[in-house]
Amino acid sequence: MIRVVLVDDQHLVREGLRALLERAEDITVTGDADSGDAGVELVARKRPDVVLMDIRMPGGDGLAATRRIVADPELREVQVVVLTTFDTDEHILDAVRAGAAGFLLKDTSPEEMREAVRIVARGDALLSPAVTRRVMRAAAAGARAPDAARLDPLTERERQVLARVGAGESNGEIAAALVISPATARTHVGRLLTKLGARDRAQLVGIAYETGLITPGEG
Repeated sequence: MIRVVLVDDQHLVREGLRALLERAEDITVTGDADSGDAGVELVARKRPDVVLMDIRMPGGDGLAATRRIVADPELREVQVVVLTTFDTDEHILDAVRAGAAGFLLKDTSPEEMREAVRIVARGDALLSPAVTRRVMRAAAAGARAPDAARLDPLTERERQVLARVGAGESNGEIAAALVISPATARTHVGRLLTKLGARDRAQLVGIAYETGLITPGEG
């Protein structure tokens, strides 16, 4: 069972999310909070698998709350999905930089919402290729110079895998493209996380972009 905590300052939004998520037999909402600060406290108590976090709230915004959750070693297994009505490059990039595993708009369909929870619960980043390209464009606009030296510890194969992660590909797609098994693809991604000090695939996307491994026109 996937355990979810909801953090949003609007009661009706929280109740609506609870209703649509719990229609799935494999998802349960274990609690909800109306502010970022209250959300962090709730997450520390409940230790959910996934948090759906609004961005703009009184009492601590969602990005600040996400940073606090990600920075807590005891909450390392908790995956945060930033949930918002603000469909802008700035907010997508801020969410990824804060350590969120994904970015989801509130007008997402119920089934897509449930599937998004499943995706991040199993450790994958919730960044579609289209969103990934937007993250890259935003990162490029604010970047100074690519930090290619950060890739020095990587093998050539690991660079190839990182480039495909950066383009938003799943382990299955990476395996097919590089003619390796999905298990080998997962192993390479795990090594990338360790070598690059990244929390999850979402942060690997940013690294692929910021190091100049891939550019906005690719993927």
